[in-house]
Amino acid sequence: MIVILNTPEHIGIIPDGNRRLARRLLQKPWKGHEWGFEKIKKIIEWSREFGIKVITIYTLSLENLKGRSKRELNYLFSIARKELDHIMENNDNIIHRNRVNLKFVGRLDLLPKDLQEKMRKVSELTKRYSKQYINLAIAYGGRQDIVNAVKNIASDVSMGKLLPGRINEKLFRTYLWTNGQKDPDLIIRTGGEKRLSNFLTFQSTYSELVFVDCLWPEFSKKDFVNAIEDYKQRKRKFGK
Repeated sequence: MIVILNTPEHIGIIPDGNRRLARRLLQKPWKGHEWGFEKIKKIIEWSREFGIKVITIYTLSLENLKGRSKRELNYLFSIARKELDHIMENNDNIIHRNRVNLKFVGRLDLLPKDLQEKMRKVSELTKRYSKQYINLAIAYGGRQDIVNAVKNIASDVSMGKLLPGRINEKLFRTYLWTNGQKDPDLIIRTGGEKRLSNFLTFQSTYSELVFVDCLWPEFSKKDFVNAIEDYKQRKRKFGK
């Protein structure tokens, strides 16, 4: 393991540019998603090298789920099924080798039923791992995450499970899909866009942001190290 002082504990990633790279290479737009999935495996390896404990990756937004073609979504889901099956059937999968606790966060109920079941099984299979935690944000939206938390808090209050006076920021975090995990120290977005696009809206309030011009499948280990080095140079003030 490479030790870098002031290394972020939790990194959020917005992996933008899969389709654009595929078009550039005269491939079907969704072919880039296949390359993007492979890059996620690299991120797991690199993060482990640098001692990064938690990674949250924005794999599919709610807007994408509603706006992308059925053909593209089906292709994405087929890649996901293949990867999940490999995790369940092969102990040499990177998730098992690195002892990764893998979770899926978002409106999972909007996904195909068989995919939901595979995600549930993989989460159960890896729940005892604690070397590293990976959250895959699927059918995810930051605002929707907050609204969902508010609804659940209101429900618990109405049923007498929760006293209104107990509600504070710490408790609120436990109702979010990230379930009280530490906020991301650093968020990296590839693809040249400079916005968060409804990613971890509550959790990213004081995150440091790094925007990279290269497209996601082109994102290299050098780019990753540069983002961490950039983070190291910043003085975090948390609004002070």
